[in-house]
Amino acid sequence: MAIPQTYNFVRYLAAKKSIDDRALNRHVLQSLNRALSNRASKNPLRILEVGAGIGTMVERLLDWQVLNNAAYTAVDSDPKTIAEACRRLPQWAKRSGYALNGQCPEKMALQKGNQNILVEFEVIEMGDLVAREKGRRSWDLLIANAFLDLIDVPSSLRLLFSLLRGGGLFYFTINFDGVTIFQPEIDTVLDTKITALYHRTMNQRVTSGKPSGDSRTGRHLFATLQGCGGEVLDAGSSDWVVFAGSNGYPEDESYFLHHIIHTVQTALNGHPDIDSKLFAAWIRERHDQVEQGMLVYIAHQLDFLGRLP
Repeated sequence: MAIPQTYNFVRYLAAKKSIDDRALNRHVLQSLNRALSNRASKNPLRILEVGAGIGTMVERLLDWQVLNNAAYTAVDSDPKTIAEACRRLPQWAKRSGYALNGQCPEKMALQKGNQNILVEFEVIEMGDLVAREKGRRSWDLLIANAFLDLIDVPSSLRLLFSLLRGGGLFYFTINFDGVTIFQPEIDTVLDTKITALYHRTMNQRVTSGKPSGDSRTGRHLFATLQGCGGEVLDAGSSDWVVFAGSNGYPEDESYFLHHIIHTVQTALNGHPDIDSKLFAAWIRERHDQVEQGMLVYIAHQLDFLGRLP
């Protein structure tokens, strides 16, 4: 594909699905499966996913037979991603052989074999969700995929955990953990400087006047979860590894790589600690490497399964 002239976050999330599919830690996923199969209750599993994006996690958990009888609430603060989720899930369900009963664009029931899933999408800020639902509704399983490293984790987890019932589970996946690798090297010193500065922008990110990021969220979660009252049941790496095979990059993963490079460029444009001409040349060369099928991209991340007492 040609180097994009504009970038679209919805397309990025769609391109990321195949990468997340490979990355998600199967051992942690099996632990989730066992924990769900040991549930005593026969009532539908109540699931809350925050930062749900375009709904790829619910597709995945259905496709991988993790969910049977469940009521799945998927929320995100971005209207564009939720609109895409409402458009995308019915199409995916029909292709995958599910009977679909769409009560409204944001609420639908999917059925196939012994799988009966009610999915509800909503645009809402996390703080507003907690304020509205605390003491009103609670969930059995809390999911966040590639989301916790974008928020202030300690304060946010305390809010989110207030929505989990006692003994409820949490499944937190694709949590960035401080390693970004672009291969082949262009210049060892420059490569190292760019990734270090890029990670620093994550640590310094502020949204609505509040800290909203940590480049080592993954490793810090062990202590943070415990400090918020959670018990870690399982954890493991979920690294993104993207490279071209004999037929090029799979799916839309070349676009994903261009988007990652663009994200680095946006984060560091005009940074006082890096020469602007050297940086512009580095960005151009990384894009060219994608076009040539040469770029290998690796990001280290961690998955967690846990439980509240």
